[in-house]
Amino acid sequence: MRGSNPTVKNLSRQLLGAALATVAFGALPFAASSAFAQGLEIEEIIVTAQRREQAIKDVPLSVTTMSGEKLDALFEGGEDIRALATRLPSLYAESSNGRLAPRFYMRGLGNTDFDLAASQSVSVLFDEVVQENVILKSFPLFDVERVEVLRGPQGSLFGRNTPAGIVKFDSRKPSEDFNGYGLLTVGSLGQLNVEGAIGGALNDNRTLMGRFSILSQNRNDWIDNDFTGVSDAMGGFNELAWRGQLLAEPSDALSILLSVHGRDYDGTASIFRANVLDASSNKFNANYDRDTVWFDEGNNNPQEAEAYGGLLRVELEFDSGVTLTSITGLETVQNRSEGDIDGGNLITGPGFIPFPSHTADGLEDLEQFTQEFRFSGETDDGMFWQAGYFYFNSDFTIFTNPFFVAESKLNHTNDAWAVFGQVSIPLGERWTLTGGMRYTDDEKQVTAINPPLPTPDVSVNGEQTSFDLSLMWDANENVNLYGRVANGFRAPSIQGRDVAFFGGTSVADAETILSYEFGFKTNMAGNRILINGAIFHYTIEDMQLTAIGGASNAVQLVNAAKGSGTGMDLDASLVITDNFVVTAGFSFVDTEIRDDTLVVPPCGSGACTPLDQPDGNGNVFVNGNPFPGAPDNTLSLTARYSVPTDSGEIFLFADWARQGKTNFFLYESAEYQTNGNQETGVRAGYIHGANEWEIAVFGRNITDEENMKGGIDFNNNTAFDNEPRIWGITFRKNWGN
Repeated sequence: MRGSNPTVKNLSRQLLGAALATVAFGALPFAASSAFAQGLEIEEIIVTAQRREQAIKDVPLSVTTMSGEKLDALFEGGEDIRALATRLPSLYAESSNGRLAPRFYMRGLGNTDFDLAASQSVSVLFDEVVQENVILKSFPLFDVERVEVLRGPQGSLFGRNTPAGIVKFDSRKPSEDFNGYGLLTVGSLGQLNVEGAIGGALNDNRTLMGRFSILSQNRNDWIDNDFTGVSDAMGGFNELAWRGQLLAEPSDALSILLSVHGRDYDGTASIFRANVLDASSNKFNANYDRDTVWFDEGNNNPQEAEAYGGLLRVELEFDSGVTLTSITGLETVQNRSEGDIDGGNLITGPGFIPFPSHTADGLEDLEQFTQEFRFSGETDDGMFWQAGYFYFNSDFTIFTNPFFVAESKLNHTNDAWAVFGQVSIPLGERWTLTGGMRYTDDEKQVTAINPPLPTPDVSVNGEQTSFDLSLMWDANENVNLYGRVANGFRAPSIQGRDVAFFGGTSVADAETILSYEFGFKTNMAGNRILINGAIFHYTIEDMQLTAIGGASNAVQLVNAAKGSGTGMDLDASLVITDNFVVTAGFSFVDTEIRDDTLVVPPCGSGACTPLDQPDGNGNVFVNGNPFPGAPDNTLSLTARYSVPTDSGEIFLFADWARQGKTNFFLYESAEYQTNGNQETGVRAGYIHGANEWEIAVFGRNITDEENMKGGIDFNNNTAFDNEPRIWGITFRKNWGN
């Protein structure tokens, strides 16, 4: 295919993806089977975006959910959490460190920093416990009730490091009824997935319930290392994860949930591919071979992690109607990754590689402890209020081994606390005013344990009061409109990776964001059409950015004076018939760095083509550039069609997603940007009875798109790519209620 017309090839793939997406699977957040439509109506969507259960149409902020069949299908081929990227409006995720360190972006705002201590603008919560470190964010998804994406600053209820938004996961909880499922998937590249859960009441009066869930994902090595002559040297992984839960409800007023989880991962870090981009081009050249690398170092890029954690959630309702909620969380992680960073070798390349680069790094003894106490209640006139206290502590050591000097270690500690409150007041029958505030105090410290050069301890402290204020108008039974203004902040950050390379630490001051949003929630045609959307504008003061690359491949924190973003996000669902459901998600954002004095080093290899104005000292100005890692638009289409039979249903569904223009670094170049990345997935199968069992064949990335996902620019034009095509067959058995 390399000799074919690339324009015709890309157009045919886009048309194929779009055609498949219009004849298949729905992205509605409902259970599997024909529960997609109930009498030609879409089910009401319930979310906990404001720390309580509400219909999504009554929540005055931009929220999208995913659950059930679509969520399961995304990960059917063994994908990690990054599979959510572009599948929900304004949400993107990528990683230059394989499956274990995802970086999330929302409405264009994120952080490209690959260091394991890097803070992010998008917070990830699992069962209401924040997962701060990037390794914690990568915990695999299984037996999940739903995913909620909360766009825009969430500073009042969820705290610092939420200026862009939140990705919130809720696991399936124990219930009184016996239920569970078993899932077996076999696919190409030796894919073998086993997943299951079982739960129900553990005593006769059903006051004690339990649930146990497990996931095993396995893929064979499939990438050859032609430099060493080893076939199938890397690319595979083995993941084992589990979760156990006990829920005690001794009375209507008391609920106690204990949940513990763990994972053991052994796989391959990101595969860097040397000189796969020609100068002035962002298309893979003849050096690119998805199945082959030429690594002389890196030990075939191994990666491993071991993690354990748990939470204790206690809810107690007093006679006054006030509820006390206590959530205690503990997470631990060990991790190691190694890689051939230059992506090749000095003898056979591919292309010119001026010097070798080989690095190993990881986490030692990460411990994260969180505690939240929250009081909430509702008055007779419908006013809902909540107030609480939150504490966060983390302690971990990062080791970095560049192999040309002894391994160095940095100890990172972070202590933060906050008090917060929110109130929602009905103003007559149609208006609701909601406001919240949060005060946060955040302190970090970095201590160098064995640096190659003397390095002083560094500490930073930041405090901030965040707020949000929204007004919702219930225009009629089909339309809700809202306006929202909110601010948030990202705490001061410390970057110490350069210490291992004879450099020093860098510090970024706290960034603050002020966001304005107008949105609508609609349902039409007897609840057969749902459309939710929002337009937004935000400005960031002292924007935290990471300058990566240059001749020294430095990683330095900087503050831009300002940044801004303007755009929209939209999701829609259409039930055409009981058996045909179509959905769409779209987002657009125009981001801009606003600092006419900020300069950063461009590519250090000299092999790329910077498009920015040089400053005469080897740097370039980045004023006016888009935020790095920020797709200017995303589009996803899904559809599901089924044919009822006497014993069940036959179904066909597909999903298609496209990523718009995305710049990889702070500077712009002809090479390190991408536009038009897309992937298509399909499923076809049979569901027996009332969802008793299911068998299906599936494909992920069925057109085998070769998409560039990121790059390394310091000594050659190195890039890394997306997941290959996967075909498979899956069998699922459900039992109980």
